[in-house]
Amino acid sequence: MEIAIGPYEASQHDAVIALWHRGGLVRPANDPATDILMKTAWQPDLLLVAVAGGRVVGTAMVGYEGHRGWINYLAVDPDVQRQGVGRQILEHAEHRLADLGCVKVQLMVR
Repeated sequence: MEIAIGPYEASQHDAVIALWHRGGLVRPANDPATDILMKTAWQPDLLLVAVAGGRVVGTAMVGYEGHRGWINYLAVDPDVQRQGVGRQILEHAEHRLADLGCVKVQLMVR
C-alpha cells in the first residue's frame, strides 16, 4: 500500500480521533482532543499521520525530551492492517527520532 506520512494537519483532526476510537486507544482519562492540542503545542511535527487515497490510515504520536524517545497513539485503520502501514509509520518515527539524536525509544501499547 502506498502511503504518505507527514505531520498532523488541523484538517485531519476528526479523522485522527475517529481512528483512535476504532483502534481502542481512547480512554476516559485521556481526552484525545486535549492530547492533540498538547502535542501540537510542543513538537507538533512529531504527531505523524499516514494518508492513503486521501484518507487517514495511521498515526503515531512521537516525543523526545533529550534522553528517551516515546511513541504513543500508534494506530492503523483496521481496514488496512497487515499491509505494512504500521511498519512504515514506525520506521518514519524511528528516523525522525534518530535525526534528533535519540538512541533509545519506548513504544507504548494497549
